[in-house]
Amino acid sequence: MVPEILTERRGHLGLITLNRPKALNALNASMCQIILDTLLAWRDDPDIAQVVVQGAGERGLCAGGDIVAIYQDIKERTGSSENFWRIEYQLNVLINEYPKPYIALMSGIVLGGGIGISAHGSHRIVTDSSKCGMPEVGIGFFPDVGGTHLLAKAPHAAGRLAALTGSKFGAADAILLGLADSYVPEDQLARLLVELESESAQSVIERHQQTPPTGYMHEPWVQAFDGENLREVLRSLQSSQAPKAQEMAETLQSACPSSVRLTNELIRQAGDDLRADLQREFRAALHRLDDPDFAEGIRAAVIDKDRTPHWVESLPGLSHEQRTERHLGPLPGAELNYAMLGASAEEKSAS
Repeated sequence: MVPEILTERRGHLGLITLNRPKALNALNASMCQIILDTLLAWRDDPDIAQVVVQGAGERGLCAGGDIVAIYQDIKERTGSSENFWRIEYQLNVLINEYPKPYIALMSGIVLGGGIGISAHGSHRIVTDSSKCGMPEVGIGFFPDVGGTHLLAKAPHAAGRLAALTGSKFGAADAILLGLADSYVPEDQLARLLVELESESAQSVIERHQQTPPTGYMHEPWVQAFDGENLREVLRSLQSSQAPKAQEMAETLQSACPSSVRLTNELIRQAGDDLRADLQREFRAALHRLDDPDFAEGIRAAVIDKDRTPHWVESLPGLSHEQRTERHLGPLPGAELNYAMLGASAEEKSAS
């Protein structure tokens, strides 16, 4: 069997390669566990000075989590999704708090869980091929893996646009959103990787980085997303003369309404503590398994592939607000914790 994660030592560099190119390197629980275990082992290894994560194949770093497996779990309730998210979210925190340079090569497709294993790192590199996004509202879910935390910290209107529409964006907009730091042309990545075997991340990246082609999230119409009222956001987009604004209006209208409302609330509650925000996302993810829109969104996207989800506008006995609020309820005995990662940086400094 071909390993789904490859790990190598190259000089003082630890290299992690996601190795499911036919599946766009989509993540599963075992892959996340291997990455997590590898990072923990390398964290205190004096021979590893820095780490790189990349994706095998030519199509991209990672298209996200394995949503077919999640669909099966919604139907069978084996607990596999809970296990996957528990490991994945701990991995996101480990990357965020990693004491050594963590360099993510965000070339090609970088969606959902791919953002989770890259955007929390210390050195995030996008290229001319980068197609990034948090498209979960299109399948009845929400931007998880710390997505609501990251996009809440982004420039307000742009962060909300990315979260509420699930639209894809390139290198310049990934940097504007704070999901990436540097742009390096694709054809320089191989050389960059060799240089990282013996030189520091900062010096190598500074040598290769350039200015990316202009994106779209700086355009005036984006400010429509600055408002909290979703109907007003939509009206503002529809009144704009910009073709991209009209496209975003259509995208927002086609997104799952209950997901958009939930995402709106999660971003509103997000703060500066990734651990706390991921605990909130973990609750929402497990509760979301019980909402019919999630299974329907996956069905339409990857099971039947008819691309025509039939969203449930309202659930009996629940207002829109109550439907959103129930996703944030506690999980007695099942809350996300980070015991296996050790103390956080704040806890270590306090002691």
